[in-house]
Amino acid sequence: MTDLTSLAGRAALVTGASRGIGYGVAAALLARGASVTITGRRAPELDAAASELAAGAGVGTGRVLAVAGNVGDAAHRAAAAEATVAAFGSLDVLVNNAGINPQHGPLVEADLDAVRRILDVNVVAALGFVQQAHRVWMGAHGGAVVNVASVAALRPTGVIGAYGASKAALLTLTEELAGQLGPGVRVNAVAPAVVRTRFAEALYAHDEASVVAGYPLGRLGEPADVAEAVAFLVSDAASWVTGATLRIDGGSLSAGRHRPGPR
Repeated sequence: MTDLTSLAGRAALVTGASRGIGYGVAAALLARGASVTITGRRAPELDAAASELAAGAGVGTGRVLAVAGNVGDAAHRAAAAEATVAAFGSLDVLVNNAGINPQHGPLVEADLDAVRRILDVNVVAALGFVQQAHRVWMGAHGGAVVNVASVAALRPTGVIGAYGASKAALLTLTEELAGQLGPGVRVNAVAPAVVRTRFAEALYAHDEASVVAGYPLGRLGEPADVAEAVAFLVSDAASWVTGATLRIDGGSLSAGRHRPGPR
């Protein structure tokens, strides 16, 4: 039987992949046979991640490309997309994972410059990467996009409203793009709850037991939980799935006990 989850011969671009969820996604795609470009702001950390990913997957460094830069920079987005095609011959998969959250507290007191930065990185840059992927490859050849959102897009948090609003916009963007880019390009999203990463550490490190108590599955998420879902959505096993948001939250929203936070 054909393995519909195989990504052999395909090339992926994963943003914000020097650690955390992005790193986990890159590892999962590599394990399924894809070649992967990873992006991040800090070149030394990104290069180290690329070497670790290649070693962990047991593949040569020629299967992993690191392109450092700021996702908010249009020139960086173009360079990353073009470098992927130049190195691997295609750009079949895009995972928009990069995100920031510099604003906490009541929105009426929010620093509007911080809100603009959140929207620029979490929404505008994600759209920019889709535009670049479409321009250099997907428009002519098709592909699959996954946007990494958050359960903060699905329920008010009271403390990270700007972040939640940006991720809600990303979900709307996902549905709009799915309608506009089909049938050649599929566009889906995942919405994780609290995942054990440095990005989300402030949400659980103070009292992990009480946070975990809000999850019917009895634990926090791990990067691999999200990565496996992303790998499914970009594979042929999900060939009739587009415009969907897959909630990855350990059951917390269904139990009505979870206070959403960044993934």
